[in-house]
Amino acid sequence: MDHVVAAVVIDARGTVTGWSEGARLLTGHTAEEAVGRPAAEMLGDALPARFDDVWTGPVVVRHRDGRAVTVTVTACPVLGPGGEPAGLTLTAAPPPATETTLAGHAFQQASMSMSVFDTRQRYLRLNDAACKVMGVPEDVLLGRHFPETVEDATHSRGFNYHLRQVAETGRPVRYESFTGAPSLNREHAWSIEMWPLRDSDGEVGAVALAAFDSSEQYWARRRLALLNEAAASIGTTLDVVRTAEELVELLVPQFADFASVDLLDWVLGADEPPPVPAGEIVLRRVAHGSVTQGTPEAGVHLGDLDIYPSYSPPARALREGRAVLSQAGEPDFVRWIAERDTRTPEGRRHRRGVHSLLAVPLRARGTTLGVAVCIRIADPDDYEADDALFAEELASRAAVCVDNARRFARERTTALALQHSLLPRGLPGQAAVEVAHRYLPSGSTAGIGGDWFDVIPLSGSRVALVVGDVVGHGIPSTATMGRLCMAVRTLADVDLPPDELLTHLDDLVTHLAAYDGGSDDVAELGATCLYAVYDPVTRRLTLAAAGHPAPALVLPDGTTDLVRLTPGPPLGVGGLPFEAVELELPEDTLVALYTDGLIEDRDRDVDRAAAELCSALTAPAATLDALCDTVLKAVLPEEPSDDVALLLARTRALGAEQVATWDVTPDPAHVAATRQAATDRLTAWGLEETAFVTELVVSELVTNAIRYGEPPIQLRLIRDRALICEVSDGSSTSPHLRRAHSDDEGGRGLLLVAQLTQRWGSRQTTRGKTIWCEQSLTPSL
Repeated sequence: MDHVVAAVVIDARGTVTGWSEGARLLTGHTAEEAVGRPAAEMLGDALPARFDDVWTGPVVVRHRDGRAVTVTVTACPVLGPGGEPAGLTLTAAPPPATETTLAGHAFQQASMSMSVFDTRQRYLRLNDAACKVMGVPEDVLLGRHFPETVEDATHSRGFNYHLRQVAETGRPVRYESFTGAPSLNREHAWSIEMWPLRDSDGEVGAVALAAFDSSEQYWARRRLALLNEAAASIGTTLDVVRTAEELVELLVPQFADFASVDLLDWVLGADEPPPVPAGEIVLRRVAHGSVTQGTPEAGVHLGDLDIYPSYSPPARALREGRAVLSQAGEPDFVRWIAERDTRTPEGRRHRRGVHSLLAVPLRARGTTLGVAVCIRIADPDDYEADDALFAEELASRAAVCVDNARRFARERTTALALQHSLLPRGLPGQAAVEVAHRYLPSGSTAGIGGDWFDVIPLSGSRVALVVGDVVGHGIPSTATMGRLCMAVRTLADVDLPPDELLTHLDDLVTHLAAYDGGSDDVAELGATCLYAVYDPVTRRLTLAAAGHPAPALVLPDGTTDLVRLTPGPPLGVGGLPFEAVELELPEDTLVALYTDGLIEDRDRDVDRAAAELCSALTAPAATLDALCDTVLKAVLPEEPSDDVALLLARTRALGAEQVATWDVTPDPAHVAATRQAATDRLTAWGLEETAFVTELVVSELVTNAIRYGEPPIQLRLIRDRALICEVSDGSSTSPHLRRAHSDDEGGRGLLLVAQLTQRWGSRQTTRGKTIWCEQSLTPSL
C-alpha cells in the first residue's frame, strides 16, 4: 500500500480540485479535507511559479500528523481551451524502502560518499557513506537545498558553485578540497568528481557526485613537503641557536600551534656529552614560537634553564629516545600542564585549549642533544602515530644540523684558543719600533684560518716583523700555523737574513707536507709569509716575501706606497728562490704588514682595496692602536670572508750618541787600549756600574777574535734598553761553549761571558761573524 501512486489536481489559483486514494494514504488527509484547500497549506516547499513542461523533483509534503514526508513529484501542466495554463496534475510515489537492483546496492553501499542533486542543488539521493559524513539520515536531507545543510564557508560556497556549473554547462568537474564536514571532528581532504545525469532526450536532469576521502594521501604529501622544506631551511648557518630557531619556524604553524627546542647545556659549550640522567633533566630553552604573538604559552624564557620532572613528556622522550605522544585527559598530561600553569600563571589562559602534545628527542650520531616539543591548541586534530613518525624524521634531520653547528662551534673555539695561545699576547720590549696589532678571526662557515703575526727581538737592537697565512681553515690550519710560527722564531734566533730564512721555512713546509700525507698534499699545507728585519742603528729595513702581499709604507711627510718587492712563491712549492729588498727609512716611518684577508675578497678589487689601505694609514690617530681600528673600519667589508691580521710598526732610530765603534788591531797588545776605550765611553754614558763586567766581556771577546778569528776586527757598544757589546771578525767559524778541565789554560772565556751577561749569541754576516752579548740596564730588585 505504501507504493500506491498519489495523484493531485491543482487549478490555476493553486487550489486542490482533485485528490486520489494514493494521496490520502501518503498524507493521511481525506479527499473531503483536501479538496478546496490551497495546495501551499499541505506542502513544505513551494512549487515553481509556473510550468512550461513536465517537471520532476523532490517535494516535502506535510502529513496529517505533522511530520514532513519527502516524495519525488512529477508535475504536468493542464491547459485550457485556448492553450492557457489552467492548473497542474501532480503524481508522486514514496521512494522504495530498500534497493532492489544490483546498481542500487552498489550506490548505497559504496565506501565513498555519493549523492545526487537536482538542477536546483536539492538533494535527491544520498548513499550510506554520504549520510555518515553529513551526520543525519537520508530522509532529513532529501528535497533540501544544499546551502541550507552546511555552514556558510568558502569551501561550501565553492561546492555549491561547482554543482551549478555542472547543471548549467553539462560538463563534468573534478577538483580537490580541504574541508570539514558536519559529522567529522577534523578537516579532511576530498577528491571530488561531479558529472551530469541526462534523460532519454539528453537533457540534464540531475547532478551526481562522488567524494573520495584522500586525507591520508594529503597529509603524506604535506609531511613530505615539510621534510623537503626542512632540508632547505634548517641548517642554513652553523649556529646552534639559529638552527633551533629554524626548526621552530618550520613547525609553527604548519605542524604545531606552539613549538619549543630545549638543549642539554653541554651542547652550547665545549664539554663532552655526559650520560642522560635517569630522573629530572635540566635543559636550556634556546628557541620557541607560537601562532600567538609574543608566545605567551611558553613557561620558560629564552636562554633560561628549566628542570623537567621525570614524568614529563620531554624527560620521557629524552630517556626513551623516541617520540612521546600525550593527550588531554591523561594523568601525566594534566599534571604537566598544571605544573606549567603554577610556574607561569600569566600564561594559563593561553594554555587552556591545549589538547595534544608531542615531545621528540633530538639525537644525532648516537648522541642525545635535547628535545623538541610540539603542542596543538587551536588546531582540533590530535597528534597521531603517523605524526610521531614524521616528527622523529624531522627531528633527526634537525638534530644533525644542530650537531654540525655544535661541532663547528667547538672546533672554532678550540682553533681560536689554540691560535690565541700561539699569537703573541704582549709584544716583547724593544726600542727599534713602536708596534700595534689586530687579529680578527673569520665569522664564515669555513672556520678559523691560519693567519699569524709576530715581533721578534734580534741582536744589536734589531727587530724582526713577521706576518703569515696558512692555506685552509680550522684546527689543521691553526696547528700548521703554530708549527710555522715556532719555526720562524727558531730560525730568527739563528739570525738568518730574510731570504735565507724563507728558504729554510719553505723546506720545512715541504717536509711537513710529505710527512703528513705525501708529496701530492704539498699544496694543502701551503702558506704565505713576509719576514722583515729593521735595524735602528742603520735605519735599514730588509724584507722578503713568500707569496705574501707587499707591506705599505707611510713616510714622515705623509707619502704612502706599497713596497716594491719581488714576491717569491708560496711556502711549500719548493725549488724557487726568494729575493730580499733593502730600504733605508727615515725615523718615524710607519710600516704596515697584513694578511690578504684585509684587501682580498671575491667581490672586491684588490688594487682599489690596497689604495683604500694606503689612504686609511694616513688618517690622524692619537695612537697606533687607534690607527689599527681606523684602518680596519675603513678597509674591511661588513662581513669579512677570511681572517685578518694587521701589524703596524713605527720606526725609531738610535743616534750616534748611543753607538760607539772601534776598529781593533789584531794584536794582543792592543786589548788593554780597547778595554780602556770602552770604559771611557761607559763613563761618558753614565754607566759606570756596568764598567767592571763590560771590561771582562770586552777583554774576552776581543782576545778570542784576535786569537781565533780573522781581520778585520771591530768592537761596537750600543746603549739601548740594554747595553750591547758586539765583536765582529772576518771568520765564519762560530764559537761554542765547552767545559774546561782544571789543567786547561783556556776555554773559559765564553762560559764567563755567558755567566756575566743576560744573554749572548753569534750571527753570520756577509764579512764573517759577530759575537754579541747584552747586559740589563734595569736595576735588579
